[in-house]
Amino acid sequence: MESLNLHRFTLYTRMKKHYNLIVACLFACITMSMPARAQKTNQLPELLLRIDDIGMNHSVNTAMQQIAEAGIPFSTSVMFACPWYQEAVAILKKYPAVSIGVHLTLNSEWKYYRWGPVLGQKAVPSLVDEVGYFRPSSEEFLKSNYKLEEVEQELAAQIERALHSGLQIDYVDYHMTTAVSTPQLRAIVEKLAKKYNLGISRYFGENYKTMFDTSVETKKADFLTHVNNLKPGKANLLVLHVAQSHPEMNVLQDMNNKEMSYNPKGESLVSQHRQTELNMVTSPEFKTLFGQKFKLTTYRELIKNMDNKMKSPVSS
Repeated sequence: MESLNLHRFTLYTRMKKHYNLIVACLFACITMSMPARAQKTNQLPELLLRIDDIGMNHSVNTAMQQIAEAGIPFSTSVMFACPWYQEAVAILKKYPAVSIGVHLTLNSEWKYYRWGPVLGQKAVPSLVDEVGYFRPSSEEFLKSNYKLEEVEQELAAQIERALHSGLQIDYVDYHMTTAVSTPQLRAIVEKLAKKYNLGISRYFGENYKTMFDTSVETKKADFLTHVNNLKPGKANLLVLHVAQSHPEMNVLQDMNNKEMSYNPKGESLVSQHRQTELNMVTSPEFKTLFGQKFKLTTYRELIKNMDNKMKSPVSS
């Protein structure tokens, strides 16, 4: 009898081990077969900050540096056609974790502060006005007799200037949307991104928002409300325009948007808007939300995670 009981106990132990092994295998198979989105339901939403117009002037560059010094993960789009891009390059070399893009530029919108093509006006004459600067608005550009081959040459030159700067370039986007404002222009941007193996902002299914048109008075409150209510599943792209309120910012006038230039007191709204966006992204209120309401990501991470698989936002 004692021998029989020992045999039964041994048999039970073996059967229990096999049962546990089978259950573990079934659980692993079910987990592996779950869609990626289902596995991520409990994850925090992703927030992707894109800081635009870097290289435009010193005030913008130092604001970007302030964000980098605060240890905030972000992506930044540099205007390599602008006079201050070299300072931007020198700053960004100190912060290799920042994801850098080329802010493809075909416009120059500030009164008394203008820039033109990297290639020079003689190489791409259809892209400039009578004094050799890019045209102020997308509308003026589209009404002009621009040549597509010159657009491609100039945008390629801007990308190559970026690549030759010594910075790691991850993506491209487009200043004032001019470079993607027609199917033919968009095709050029896509062609160049493929040629240089770069991502394109807003080609990864991002949820898009900008604070550009939000009033100075409500900007911070709207910003905090937005980042407190992000949706999971897709990267939430938030485009910001920052600057420190230096004298050079206080005199800038946007030729396309008089409401953004001066208030009735004659004070610069351009400077106020950009200083406000800088203040809110470096504010203690924003920093306390890291890891609680969202996780911060960059285009470098997004491109890597998605294996640079892109889809045009206007193709669906």
